[in-house]
Amino acid sequence: MLFAEMTAPAIRSLPRESTLIVAPIAAMEQHGPHLPVSTDTILAGGVADGVNRALGDRVLVLPVLWLGASDHHLPRGGTLTSPLPTYEQVLVDLLTPLLRDGFRRALILNGHGGNIDPLRVALRRLDVDFPRAILTGAAYWDLASEEIAAHCRGPRKVMGHACEMETSMVLHLRPDLVRMDLAADDPDSTPDGLNGLSWPRDFGRITDHGVVGYPELADAGRGRLMLEAAVAKVAEVARRVLDLPLPVG
Repeated sequence: MLFAEMTAPAIRSLPRESTLIVAPIAAMEQHGPHLPVSTDTILAGGVADGVNRALGDRVLVLPVLWLGASDHHLPRGGTLTSPLPTYEQVLVDLLTPLLRDGFRRALILNGHGGNIDPLRVALRRLDVDFPRAILTGAAYWDLASEEIAAHCRGPRKVMGHACEMETSMVLHLRPDLVRMDLAADDPDSTPDGLNGLSWPRDFGRITDHGVVGYPELADAGRGRLMLEAAVAKVAEVARRVLDLPLPVG
C-alpha cells in the first residue's frame, strides 16, 4: 500500500499490529559525470516499489525521502544535504506520528551510505519512546549483499558510489538519465588492511571525479537482476519483521 495514494480514513483503518511501515530514505547528491543526482532516490524507490508489489496490504510504504546526510559530497557540487544531527532528528520526526497513531512495526529502507549513522541513532532514540514497537532499518545493499554481488563482473563486490551496481540498476530503471560515454572507473583508494577502519573523508579526497568503483562494467540486464535480488531479499526480511512477536508490557 502506498501511503501517498491513500486517504487519511483508509490509513487510520489499517491494523496497527500487523502492518509494517516501510520508510525509504535516500539522497540528492553528485554521482560522478555519468549518473543523475537523483540516483539514490531512484534506486531506493525502485526497491520500495518492488517490496510493495511483493507484500501488498501487509506494508504501508511511505514516499521516498529524497533528502539525505550528504555533507561529504559537497566538494563535488550538485548536492543537497542535511547535517547529521538534523537528519537524525528528521528520521525521528518521520516515524513519530505513525508510531503515536499506534503502528508498531517499522523498517527504514536506506538507499544512501551517509544515512547509516543517523539512521541507527534515530532508531535507538525512537526505541526509548516507543518500547512496544519493533523498529528496524538497513541499507538494501547490506540486506542483499551476497545476492547483488553475484551479478557483478568487476573486482568490487560491495556497494561503492556511482559504481557498477548503482550504474547497472539505474541503466535498468532510467536509462535515459545515464551517460555511459562519461563513465570512468575509480577503484577504492583505501590502502590494504584498512578497509574495516572508520576513516571519514569527503569526496574531494576520495576520488577525482566523484566515483568509487567500476561503472564502465555496468549493464542494464544485470542491473535488473541486481534490483530483483534486492527486492526479494528486502521482502523476505520484511516478512520476518512482520512475523516477530510484538513486545508486551
